[in-house]
Amino acid sequence: MEGRLMDLTRRTLLGGAIATAAAGAAALAAPALPAAAAAPAAEITPDSEGLQGRGLWREFTRNPYAHPNIPYIGRAGHYGGSRAFPRPRGPVVNVLDHGAKRDGSADAAPAINRAIEAAGRRGGGIVTVPPGTYRVDDVIRIGYDNVVLRGAGSSRTTLHATRSLTEIIGPYGSRYGGNKSAWSWAGGLIWICPRERWRTLTDAIRAEDWPFEGWTGNERDEFRTLSAIAAPARQGDWTVTVADPSRLRRGDRVLLRLTDDDGHTLLQHMAGDVEGARDYRWSDKTKLTSYVPYEWPCRVTAVRGRRVTLDRPLPLDVRPAWRPELTTLIRPVTGSGVEGLTLDVVETPQSKHLLDKGYNGVALQCAWDCRVDDVRVNNVDNGFLLVAAKACTLRRTRVSGRGSHHPYCCREGSHDNLVEDFTIDARTVPAPPGTQLHGINVEGLSSYNVWSRGRMEMGTFDTHRGLPFADVRTDITVDNTGSHGGDASAGPLYGARFTHWNVRVVNGRAGCVKIDDIAPYSATAGISEVRQFGQIDVPDFTGPLHARVEAYGHPEAVWPRNLYEAQRRL
Repeated sequence: MEGRLMDLTRRTLLGGAIATAAAGAAALAAPALPAAAAAPAAEITPDSEGLQGRGLWREFTRNPYAHPNIPYIGRAGHYGGSRAFPRPRGPVVNVLDHGAKRDGSADAAPAINRAIEAAGRRGGGIVTVPPGTYRVDDVIRIGYDNVVLRGAGSSRTTLHATRSLTEIIGPYGSRYGGNKSAWSWAGGLIWICPRERWRTLTDAIRAEDWPFEGWTGNERDEFRTLSAIAAPARQGDWTVTVADPSRLRRGDRVLLRLTDDDGHTLLQHMAGDVEGARDYRWSDKTKLTSYVPYEWPCRVTAVRGRRVTLDRPLPLDVRPAWRPELTTLIRPVTGSGVEGLTLDVVETPQSKHLLDKGYNGVALQCAWDCRVDDVRVNNVDNGFLLVAAKACTLRRTRVSGRGSHHPYCCREGSHDNLVEDFTIDARTVPAPPGTQLHGINVEGLSSYNVWSRGRMEMGTFDTHRGLPFADVRTDITVDNTGSHGGDASAGPLYGARFTHWNVRVVNGRAGCVKIDDIAPYSATAGISEVRQFGQIDVPDFTGPLHARVEAYGHPEAVWPRNLYEAQRRL
């Protein structure tokens, strides 16, 4: 398989050289490896003959915030897509000073958590983990703002985790019933989550009162209305008119909440208002309907009279029928992160599907403007989990070892996140019977998330029902071997404005990558020539889907090469 990836890379480079100036094309077309991630390449301009896919891009530049097929994701990632990771103000705390042993001889988790607490109580800081191997028998918890857990590099600092979340916290059942383990999609052995939110979550799990995991608490009732929105607005608008601006201030972090009506017109709108969405049976999709109201965190950048300006354009229309309002939310963790380490989990056989014990990697939950950089997770059930996460950046991350259920998971109302320069390694042992492999997952009304510059030696583009919409996968090489998942009660696989752009498919398998026959108002631009085998996705909606395909079979020729980078430069 490695040989096929290398061959595809060579052909990609050759085609790019024909289409553009050779040096620029080579820099842009090569698959990124997180171990030595390339710097963002300079944008190229279209050749009058050689580059394809220009129609969609030119359309987008004329209408970037409300294009019908391509979402605006140019501000995805922490701090509006900033390249810089701000250095936290505050002390530098060394875990060795708090009693950690770096020879693996004793449990270092209490010392690491004490160091995090010491930095957090002083307003933030850097918690350094010098080179070595540290045994951890408990969850490493980051619940304060502006705290960065920093190793000496993923090849030099290792946390060796010995216990699962089931052992540490207890069994975690699904709120939707059955014998499923929610550790199959939730929680991490490194867990970024507000302290009080983490406490209420784990208390509920221990009490077997299975919680909602998102922005408004275990019962979705921990919020208060700041103001109703008093006038309609359109997707792509940056301002809304509120009924009462008195409780809104510049800089506030708020939720835009949209509640579906009896006719499920909000869900239809998320699906692009295609004719087939009106005929779709929404009422029996009980898991999907539990996800609404749609909750979108945003920041207030200006209040002028009753006009409130937000930090991003509206992700959807705002219609009176959906009782739109701006509300408070659970106070998120902001500005925190994990850098420069490997989380190596004791090797155990992969569990049967949906029975994971919780040997999970890094979870970001109710986290906003947080980051993970130069982190590898090894032998995990689930790798990197974005759970009710907003505007977080995962950069130079890697999933390796015996094989995992969800290498990357994005769910429970996660929005505007960026995963770039990522790798999923081929598994080191055969998959046990009864297990499943997904890949880069998105579900649960999550929107405007980006996967960019990736190399997937296994897995797929897992869109896991729950009507995610307006998400982008761009500049990725994939050996398309996984399968999508999702309970039928979670509704459609895709909403509108899903975009797959410049995707090199090593094994020629179409499933979950070529989506023009299943995703409404989607765009498939510059993917390899593929065919259906092993998995055929069934459309959720009848009738015209208004999907677009450009530069099919020619990923080396599509322009721009990376949709996210191009949008950032607009």
